Amino acid sequence: MNIIKKIRLLFLFFILFFFQIKTCYSQNHTIQLTLNEPESVPLDVKIGQMLIVGFRGMFQHQEGVKRIISDIQNLHLGGVILFDYDVVLKSGRRNIKSEVQLKMLINSLQKANLNSSIVKSPLFIAIDQEGGKIRRLKSKFGFSSRFSAEYLGKKGYEETTKQAKKIAHTLAKLGINLNFAPVVDVNINPNSPAIGKLGRSFSNDPSIVRTHALYFIKEHNTQNIICTLKHFPGHGSATHDSHSNWVDVTNTWQADLELVPYEFFLKTGLFYKNGIMVGHIFNRSLDEQYPATLSKKTLTSKLRYEMGYTGVIFSDDMQMKAISGKYNWEEAVFRAIDAGIDILVIGNNLKYEKDIVEKTTDIIKALVYKGEISEQRIDESYQRITRLKNNLIPVYIQQITDTPKSQKIEQYTLTIRAIPLDSRIRIMNIVPKYQHGIKLSPGEYRIRVDKIGYLPHEEMITIEDSNINMEIELEKIEQP
Repeated sequence: MNIIKKIRLLFLFFILFFFQIKTCYSQNHTIQLTLNEPESVPLDVKIGQMLIVGFRGMFQHQEGVKRIISDIQNLHLGGVILFDYDVVLKSGRRNIKSEVQLKMLINSLQKANLNSSIVKSPLFIAIDQEGGKIRRLKSKFGFSSRFSAEYLGKKGYEETTKQAKKIAHTLAKLGINLNFAPVVDVNINPNSPAIGKLGRSFSNDPSIVRTHALYFIKEHNTQNIICTLKHFPGHGSATHDSHSNWVDVTNTWQADLELVPYEFFLKTGLFYKNGIMVGHIFNRSLDEQYPATLSKKTLTSKLRYEMGYTGVIFSDDMQMKAISGKYNWEEAVFRAIDAGIDILVIGNNLKYEKDIVEKTTDIIKALVYKGEISEQRIDESYQRITRLKNNLIPVYIQQITDTPKSQKIEQYTLTIRAIPLDSRIRIMNIVPKYQHGIKLSPGEYRIRVDKIGYLPHEEMITIEDSNINMEIELEKIEQP
């Protein structure tokens, strides 16, 4: 009987031990993601999914759009970020012109992704649409979301819910599935150039910040849009802007205030459907050498192990001067991934490089081949990203496969009356050439009208959502 009792006790101990291990795994499963390594997924695909990159262009025939589609198809780019303004060119012509144009652009990117992707997962279509001064969808393009977080924080939770619902509805209608918002920085320094002065914080009270953020996120998630809380571990006390400067918050950062929104977020369970964006903030109390984006102590030790975050970590724009002004590109990419960044966000706007996707993927591959970054580390990020993208799949399939036929074939009549009447009219960037009353899809078209003895005329026209009738009169060349 004693032997039987011992066997029973050993069996009971084994059962208890098994469930204890299972519980630990469920609470910290990102730390052990390599127990379920991705099967039969090429390294190129996994690396491509770790990038969200900006690009130039509004229409599919433009060079910048062609380039980003090539990156999606050949380099398995995981996402794009949209801008309304080109910083390098100082031009308002970047990615956004109108609702019709933007919806067409997004649809063409998702279709390119669907038709070429080895792993059938949606493309992240990202944007900064906080409201207030930080919004890419502006009234001049036919959109509205003019209320800042500061305004909403004073008005109350009901107004935040109302405005967040409007933003989310607009994004969903366009096909945008990732909003780099809300800001959960606590407004410790109202004169902070990147946060307080721009009205981007809900409040100087972290309990108000966290609750407004919760309502903002819930409205987005209802529309199947992913949010990112930013800028971990807290930018609200900063005296400089990481877009243009090294930002040191060592003497101003207050953990008991600035970490509250993130701690609350982790208790809600919403982090499975959303992400956290890290700010380029140096804080000696967390890491004596590196800013948060490049800090393993901040991201892996603090955010993952100590705070228990198991979701996707996004970088802020890697081209900001807080990073690019101090580190070369190879070191910045290496240290960010080594620190725990899952997705590198590259705006490609503060600086424009047409081959930035290829350049960055080559760097990451080389790091893996040299053993400086393990493929196991890449797998961890890939699994987190895949899990997050799984929330988008039903909407993605509906957008791509169930688009109403009227949207797919929508065309408008272009009628040009040239003087003299026998002038030659051509559309230079498409086939077929111009014919009277030609039907064209929305987009930009380069028109040329010429006749011997007259000065030729060229201009770009944009077709959006209506027929166009125009008259072009050529100027006669005066004979000497």
